Amino acid sequence: MSVAFVKEESAETASETLLPDRPISPHPNLVTEAGLKALQLQLQQAREAYDAASKIEDVNERRREAAGPLRDLRYLAERLRTAQVVPDPTSSDTVAFGSTVTFSRDDGRVQKYRIVGEDEADPKAGSISYVSPVARVLMGKAVGDVVSVGDQELEIIAISQ
Repeated sequence: MSVAFVKEESAETASETLLPDRPISPHPNLVTEAGLKALQLQLQQAREAYDAASKIEDVNERRREAAGPLRDLRYLAERLRTAQVVPDPTSSDTVAFGSTVTFSRDDGRVQKYRIVGEDEADPKAGSISYVSPVARVLMGKAVGDVVSVGDQELEIIAISQ
């Protein structure tokens, strides 16, 4: 039946409540222990937001408010289902998933990032995804190694766990 014939909802409201799923990465869902805990917390927060939205009396407002949390619930449940916890690196000899690496760029900038899973990456907070171009070229390298990213060269200064 068309939404045009449903009294409590307009076609416009129906389209507002059908949010597309968040895209799921094709890469393995590697996470740190902290990343797994963050996903669990986000799932709990999405459940709470959905539960709160479900209590709204107005059907149109309830559907609008529940759409985002419902989409997040689907995404986070899938990310938790596929999460592969990677233990912290046991060595600082080479860059690995979970390592913190400090490198210098051609222009003199020195940057420091921890290599983490896609959902926990936050470059402004000092973490990058293991599938990012920078992380990909750094993985497996050692202090003193120079790698190229685009037209820049990066020299690894330090690696820590």
